[in-house]
Amino acid sequence: MHISRVNVLGVGVSVLNLTTALAAIAEAVRQRRKGYVCVTGVHGVMESQGDSALRQIHNRAFLVTPDGMPMVWMGKFAGHREMSRVYGPDLMLDVCRWSEASGCRHFFYGGAPGVAQQLRDRLVARFPKLQVVGCYTPPFRPLNETELADLQSAVRQTKPDIFWVGLSTPKQERFMAQYLPLLDATLMIGVGAAFDFHAGRTRQAPRWMQRSGLEWFFRLCTEPRRLWRRYLKNNPLFAIGVIGQLTGLKRYPLDTAPGGPKP
Repeated sequence: MHISRVNVLGVGVSVLNLTTALAAIAEAVRQRRKGYVCVTGVHGVMESQGDSALRQIHNRAFLVTPDGMPMVWMGKFAGHREMSRVYGPDLMLDVCRWSEASGCRHFFYGGAPGVAQQLRDRLVARFPKLQVVGCYTPPFRPLNETELADLQSAVRQTKPDIFWVGLSTPKQERFMAQYLPLLDATLMIGVGAAFDFHAGRTRQAPRWMQRSGLEWFFRLCTEPRRLWRRYLKNNPLFAIGVIGQLTGLKRYPLDTAPGGPKP
């Protein structure tokens, strides 16, 4: 399955909707095609502006889903009418629903202590045939050699098809790019706050705010001390960058190194 991409400030965002994203993930699982999926909005794109390594991580991903409405608007402006938001929490539920029939095996990595286990319990209650074969709460630092060996052993024994990563951006993207070759899993999908949402730890924005591109404002109001720098800095700079790209005042070439998207 070929998935084209739209250039958003140098990050190749996959032209997807929930249906095509699920189909691509299902095909990769069936074919045992290793890769990682970045669920990306304005934050991920802006973090990539001053970090060429992070930009390349995005551009070498199996998929970069349009997690935020601005990604969708850029896609539609480029003529991709079929493109719609692939919101991380919704993608997770769709994949879990599909997994009941497919037998896909899942591993949850991330969150504060107890979150991955609570996520497992709530998802299995919702999808009784879901196979969750492991949970791991990492420390708030890079894994040491012993911890990495323990994680490798746990993954080797359980052989998950999908290894969900619930860390913040850009930490989860860097983790996936570094650890995918070291772990016996097929796909890694970084979904960030979806762990807390589905574990019942954090409230989600109302659907009308999600559809209108105002989810950032809801999250800012619920977690102002943690998120104010992210949104009040990134959003205006993103808008300025988009104006520059669309008017041709600034060029944002896509990384076309091996494994990256085609321009």
